[in-house]
Amino acid sequence: MRDETGFEIFAVTADKGIRAWGRALPEVFVNAARGMWSLMVEPGTARLQEMRPVRVEAGDRETLLVAWLNELLYLYEAEEFVAAEFAIKELTDTTLEAEVWGERVDRARHALVGHVKAATYHLLQISPMAGGWEAQVVVDV
Repeated sequence: MRDETGFEIFAVTADKGIRAWGRALPEVFVNAARGMWSLMVEPGTARLQEMRPVRVEAGDRETLLVAWLNELLYLYEAEEFVAAEFAIKELTDTTLEAEVWGERVDRARHALVGHVKAATYHLLQISPMAGGWEAQVVVDV
């Protein structure tokens, strides 16, 4: 039985995989983001200090998931922004609009546990399952 986190991490040679699930696709995209952040920052250490709007477009649902995760990585790399919560405002097969809440990195308070370079297309899939949806994505670490 799956736990309440909405995601699990699995090993892939030289990388990490994230399997996320939820009752609806917005929940799956949020849980995939939470899974990715768990590979970088100790969960629960970021506060809801600032909001960043995020909008991404892609050719299909799977590519949109990769674009979403890579945009979150951009916030971390370019702005040293650590995400804590995600609110999906609009999600279609090709467009995602969200509010990302968090704060700038505080190395004294945030436990940085690893580094994710990019979300990839390796083993990428989004599929219906009993009671909802499941996604799988591999990240380059």
